Amino acid sequence: MNTVYTVAFSGTDLMMVYNDRRKGWEMPGGTIEDGETPEEAAVREYMEEAGYAINVISVKRAEGCWVCAASLGERMGDGEMMSRLFKDLPDDLAFERSEYDGVLEWARSVTGRNK
Repeated sequence: MNTVYTVAFSGTDLMMVYNDRRKGWEMPGGTIEDGETPEEAAVREYMEEAGYAINVISVKRAEGCWVCAASLGERMGDGEMMSRLFKDLPDDLAFERSEYDGVLEWARSVTGRNK
């Protein structure tokens, strides 16, 4: 399965969504559909889950999936999940903190969103 998730920033804050099934905060993402690029899937998934437009700045392959770094655009509607801006990663994450650390550092560097 080919998947993508996106680390998107508003200023230096990052947007995350709460996954009720996993009981934690995560970056919006999901399956790349046939004919989609990772960037196209990231834009679609972000809109579906968070309700925001994004501007993808960089893409890389990491740990068996694609990761996009982006700037957060305007709210376009209601997402499927609750979304929130964070200064730092929250304690209640959907995945292990170690899965976020390197990716978050990369995303901050390529978007110029260093703290």
